[in-house]
Amino acid sequence: MLYLNVLKGTSFVDVAFVQGILLEEKYPILTDYNNRKQVRSIQVKSLEDFDELEFVKLLKDAKTNINNSKKAWFI
Repeated sequence: MLYLNVLKGTSFVDVAFVQGILLEEKYPILTDYNNRKQVRSIQVKSLEDFDELEFVKLLKDAKTNINNSKKAWFI
């Protein structure tokens, strides 16, 4: 599961993955913004800097993790 968030006072869109902790080793672009425990996100500041191909790979891996998971949270 992922969600988009525009945080007040920031200049980016936060694309957050609920089980992102499982993806951060393979995708170093994911960060734990505000010290989140399991959610990892990408901060998109402009479409020019956005890597669509990498994002599609990330989405496919996130889908695989969700399909193979028996619970939503791990910690």
